Amino acid sequence: MSGTLKNNLFGGEDFGVLHKDINKALESVMTSSGEVSSLVYAEHLLTLIEQLNNNDLVSFLKKLSENYDIDPLALSKVSKEYSANKTQANLEKISKASEPQWVELFRRLNTTPNGTVRLVRLRENIRSLVKNNPDIAFFNSSLLSLFKSWFNPSFLVLEKIDWSTPANILEKIIEYEAVHEINSWDDLRARLAPEDRRCFAFFHPLIPDEPLIFVEVALCNKMPESINEIIKIDREITEYKDINTAVFYSISNCQDGLAGISFGNFLIKKVAHKLKQELDDLNKFVTLSPVPGFVKWLEKKSLQDNLDDDSLMTQAILYLTESEREDNTPNDPVAKFHLGNGAILEKINLNADLSTKGVAQSKGMMVNYLYNLELLEKNHELFFKTKNVQQSDGIKSLKKKLQIH
Repeated sequence: MSGTLKNNLFGGEDFGVLHKDINKALESVMTSSGEVSSLVYAEHLLTLIEQLNNNDLVSFLKKLSENYDIDPLALSKVSKEYSANKTQANLEKISKASEPQWVELFRRLNTTPNGTVRLVRLRENIRSLVKNNPDIAFFNSSLLSLFKSWFNPSFLVLEKIDWSTPANILEKIIEYEAVHEINSWDDLRARLAPEDRRCFAFFHPLIPDEPLIFVEVALCNKMPESINEIIKIDREITEYKDINTAVFYSISNCQDGLAGISFGNFLIKKVAHKLKQELDDLNKFVTLSPVPGFVKWLEKKSLQDNLDDDSLMTQAILYLTESEREDNTPNDPVAKFHLGNGAILEKINLNADLSTKGVAQSKGMMVNYLYNLELLEKNHELFFKTKNVQQSDGIKSLKKKLQIH
C-alpha cells in the first residue's frame, strides 16, 4: 500500500504518492523537483531506510549504487566539451557528471527534520557492515566527505558541562566516557561540580542534544603522576590561588558515525586558551594520557612478563619514541594524536593507572604530554615534516641513564 502525499500548509494540496516500496520511494526523491514535495519524500524515504534490517540495507545500498552511479559516457562527453571549450558552464557540467547521483540523495535526506543526526546514525550502521560487505565502503567514505563539510570546526559550539547542565546531556557524558569509566552520579559530580574541575564539549547547532566530543580537565598546583589523584571522589580541592596547571585527563569522541573527523585538536587548543583567559596564574597545560597499545606491543615482542621498573621504562621509551610503523608515525594512537597537535613527550609515569583496564592495556603506565601554547604550531609542523618525537629534557636524561640510544 501507498499513501497520498499532502501538505496542510498549502491547503492540503496533493503532491503525489508516498510509496511503501523503498525503491519507488527512492525514485520519488530522486525525480522530485518541488522543494516541499522533495522534503516530504525524503523524510518518508529516510524513515523506510531506518526500518531496514542489515541485510536489506546492504541490498538497498547496492541497488542505489547500480542505479544512481556516475554515467561514464556522460562524463566522457562533458570532459571533451570542456577540453574543446574551457568555460565555467562546461566546468560545472564536469563537476556534476563526476559525482555519483546518490551523493545528492544524501544531501536531500540531510534537509529532513533531524536529518543530520539520522545520517550520522546511518553511517554508524554502514561502518559496522563494511567489513563483511566491502562493496558498500564508498558510501561510508562519501558520507564522511559530506560530514567533513557539514561539521566544519567553524560551525561547532563550545559549551561548558557542569552540574547544572540538563540531565539528558549529563547521561550522555556518562555513556560516552571512553577513557576512565564514570560509575555513578557521585562519580560524575566529583568530575564536574568542584571549582578545580572543568568539562567542555563541542556541539553542532543541528544536533544540540548530542555532544560530539568532550574533554575533562583537572586544575592543579602540579603535574599529576597518577589518575587516582585526579578522579577519586574524596580528595582535597585545589584553591584558585594555587592553580597553575591544567590537566587534560580524558578526551572522548561521542559519535562513531563521525569517525574520521578530528575534533580533538581544535577542542584542546580552544579550551586551553579559554582557561588561560579565566585563570591568570595558569602557565602549564599537560595531559595525563593512557597508552592503549603498549601491552599488545610488548606481547608481540614476547616481553610482557617479569619486567622490573627500569626494564619497563626502557621499553616504554622505545615504544613511545621509535616508530615501527611504515609511515613512521608513533606506535601509540594517543601519542600520535597529541604529538600531531604540537605537544611534546614530557614524562612517563609507572603505576599511574592500576585499574583493570589500565593494567591490561598499558601495565599501569600513563604519559604527560606538554602543550606549550607558544610552540604548538612550530612543533606541529616539525612533527609532520620529520616524524621525530619532541621530548622533554627529563625524557632525554632518562634515556642517558638507561643507556637508550
